[in-house]
Amino acid sequence: MKKEEKPEKPVILTCAQPSGVLTLGNYLGALRNWATLLDGAECFFGIVDMHSITAKNVPAELRKNSISCLAQYIACGMDPEKSHLFIQSHVIGHAELAWVLSCQTPIGDLQRMTQFKEKAARLGFAVADTEEGDSLRFSHEGARAQASVNSGLLFYPVLMAADILLYNADQVPVGEDQRQHLELCRDLARRFNHNYSDTFTVPDALIPKEGARIRSLQDPEKKMSKSDDDPLATIYLLDPPKLIRKKIMSAVTDSDTEIRFGDDKPGVSNLLQILATTGGESIEDLVQSFEGKGYADLKSATADSVIALLEPVQKRYEELMADKSYLESVLKEGAEAAQKRAYKTLAKVYRKVGFYPRAR
Repeated sequence: MKKEEKPEKPVILTCAQPSGVLTLGNYLGALRNWATLLDGAECFFGIVDMHSITAKNVPAELRKNSISCLAQYIACGMDPEKSHLFIQSHVIGHAELAWVLSCQTPIGDLQRMTQFKEKAARLGFAVADTEEGDSLRFSHEGARAQASVNSGLLFYPVLMAADILLYNADQVPVGEDQRQHLELCRDLARRFNHNYSDTFTVPDALIPKEGARIRSLQDPEKKMSKSDDDPLATIYLLDPPKLIRKKIMSAVTDSDTEIRFGDDKPGVSNLLQILATTGGESIEDLVQSFEGKGYADLKSATADSVIALLEPVQKRYEELMADKSYLESVLKEGAEAAQKRAYKTLAKVYRKVGFYPRAR
């Protein structure tokens, strides 16, 4: 009797830049959810160091951050036995596919990307609407701004599309800030398939479970971010307990003393959200348990919960960073698995566009 073949697992890919220490928001909003996907899918977790050089960087820090990011991933539950963890620059195909896709991408599509407009504006450019579409023009910074904006910043979404399509991912976990980039990726997959026949899977967005939208401790109207200028606004995964407690005890609340969840109480709601997500209780039950108590009680309980949650993560991170040979073996195995899939896709793409095959 012929053995029944198991259906292939869906392929899920997600990537992050190695830009330093991850935040509590990264962990609760993304990493914990990613860890639940490992048994039901073939997961590729990429550390996209090639994206990092679109901005000025210190090479030694980039290398240090890349291995640190890997250790943080594993400490947060990204089991190398159940997934493929790799560094983008270790896999041949990302830049090569990005070039092919760039030849399918209208320049106007890239100039309309919201993130590009925002980053270019910070560097002295402005994107003007014209009858022909968006166009890049100089602001008063002029030539100095021209030297600041590199073409990698503009083509960033094409490289991101290549990251996804190289593995023919079925699903991509994304936040709101990356939805526009994923839509471009989907458009490029459909355009290539139309021009050259079916080649790429058109990836779907994998929307994280609701309930882990962690906000800044000092400005709860904004999300918690590692780029925040206020040192008290963000809790980092590797913050020591005393610092975590200091940040939470200084968190913004409001002028009255009522502990409840609502749009008109963003600071208190953020603390309740953090406590509920780290401790496992519902927000409704927490509000009842804090009836008649003050903000200091809420903050103290939140600090206790966050410290308890991160303690094993920090311990595991320290163990991993003390064993570089293990981390390098994880990267080697991850790159080999990623490369095998990447070569298969790239060979198909090269054949479709008409490149003459290399002699064997």
